[in-house]
Amino acid sequence: MKELRFVNRFFFTYKWRLILGLIITVIATMFRIVVPAKIGDSMDAVKAKFDGEISQSALNDALLENILIIIGAALLSGFFTFLMRQTIIVVSRYVEFDLKNVVFQQYEKLSLNFYKNNRTGDLMSRISEDVGKVRMYAGPALMYSTTTITLFIVAISYMIYTAPLLTLYAVAPLPILSISIYRLSIAIHKRSTVVQQYLSKLTTFTQESFSGISVIKSYGIEGRTQIDFEELSNTSKEKNINLTKVQALFFPLMILLIGASNLLVVYVGGNQYIEGTIEFGTIVEFLIYVNMLTWPVAIVGWVSSMVQQAEASQKRINEFLSVEPQIINNTNERSNIEGTLSFNNVSFTYPDTGITALKNVTFTVRPGETLAIIGNTGSGKSTILELVARLYDVEDGSYSIDGILAKNLHLEDLRNSIGYVPQDAFLFSDTIENNIKFGKQDATHDQVVAAATNAAVHKNIEGFTKKYETVLGERGITLSGGQKQRVSIARAIIKDPKLLLLDDCLSAVDTETEEEILQNLSKITENKTTLIVSHRVSSVKSADKIIVLEEGAIIQQGTHQELLNQDGYYKELFNKQLKEKEI
Repeated sequence: MKELRFVNRFFFTYKWRLILGLIITVIATMFRIVVPAKIGDSMDAVKAKFDGEISQSALNDALLENILIIIGAALLSGFFTFLMRQTIIVVSRYVEFDLKNVVFQQYEKLSLNFYKNNRTGDLMSRISEDVGKVRMYAGPALMYSTTTITLFIVAISYMIYTAPLLTLYAVAPLPILSISIYRLSIAIHKRSTVVQQYLSKLTTFTQESFSGISVIKSYGIEGRTQIDFEELSNTSKEKNINLTKVQALFFPLMILLIGASNLLVVYVGGNQYIEGTIEFGTIVEFLIYVNMLTWPVAIVGWVSSMVQQAEASQKRINEFLSVEPQIINNTNERSNIEGTLSFNNVSFTYPDTGITALKNVTFTVRPGETLAIIGNTGSGKSTILELVARLYDVEDGSYSIDGILAKNLHLEDLRNSIGYVPQDAFLFSDTIENNIKFGKQDATHDQVVAAATNAAVHKNIEGFTKKYETVLGERGITLSGGQKQRVSIARAIIKDPKLLLLDDCLSAVDTETEEEILQNLSKITENKTTLIVSHRVSSVKSADKIIVLEEGAIIQQGTHQELLNQDGYYKELFNKQLKEKEI
């Protein structure tokens, strides 16, 4: 259970609730123990009446008293069992909630490289299915374990006090049960780990299939996808069946051993009764006690299975919780960002692919200035923006803001000072207004409209039936590529950032809309440091400075006019796009 030690911190958080729950569990169990003893007393009273030792009225009084005690004990036991579930099971839900938050917070802290190396479906499986398995350990397993231990201690203590030799025979099969459970638990642990791994693979496959359903349909590969799903599903089914086969051994084995205990009680107890060493009611009591212990003994197997599955799941969770974020905050001192941004001989190689994206890149941009970055696909344009936002850290060279190395700035302050429009616009399954408000949560509706107007998307939004309350994503309308880009631009604008990073965010809009957005941006960015990545000369021609990248290195730099006056990539691209526009 070493992997489950991580969960102990949550038990300490709710220790008083748990202690109360455990006390209630003991009380509920104590009331259950009363019933067999009173049934045994009732049988002895009936036998005494048949033997002529007591009168009918005495028998009636004894039976009435015992029946009332049995009913009262049953009611109290039921009441305290209800309270037991209200404490321990509720605590398990709290633990589940806290553990999911811990996992989610860790996911948020982890670097971009982590998400490139791990699949979304696997991440989802660990925060849902695996956490659910751990909850069973934190709730039902704990509750039933306490009930079983209490019942065994009280019941067997009473049985030993009443008839030591008969107790010895009654519990004789239990060591065999313990050894069997131990061996079965090892097998369950191994097979549970495999089952969770295949569940994660299945989740990943379905998540990717649903996300890429348009590609699957357009290529007509539904049949092949179905075959792949069936193969993976069948393998997962086989692993689950293998686990179930081992789990299925628990209950038959327990019933067999409990049946053996019953036979021993009847045989040994009968002989002792004939010899006159025990009362007839004692045999009845022991039979009830042995059968009362049947469920707790069965619970031992079930709890063992739950613990083993929780151990396997927590191990998978711990694998991600132990991952250290590559990008961390190196200072507690708050940083006031003005916006002077400098790269000095920056080189960068992606750790996951080994591809060198930048080579000795140097430039400086000050507040109020716009730097445009242009170049072929894969030349390193987007990498510069990722380094500015500290999605990765600079390896060689230095990147500073306001003369301070970016690593030494407060990470939250740095990110809060940036408005970033990525190349692939991502919108959440929420209203258009809330998507824009992701840039500024406390923004007013007028500010949202102003941002949408500057991004040239206000008229489109007004054309929808629910306008800004239109829900995007799975439950509502899906915007066009250009509309998504413009909503993303509005999200960045409303933030009023010190640094505005635009990563080829006008590629899906027409020339007229592009010109309108650029004119609006020129007013908005008067006091901002702006970086624009684009494939279009029309998007970058008004920039204060333009750098041209090729295979990660700067091959040209200057203003639009300066670059047109020299032969090279920029002039060729301008002439090519000018001819395309004329055509």
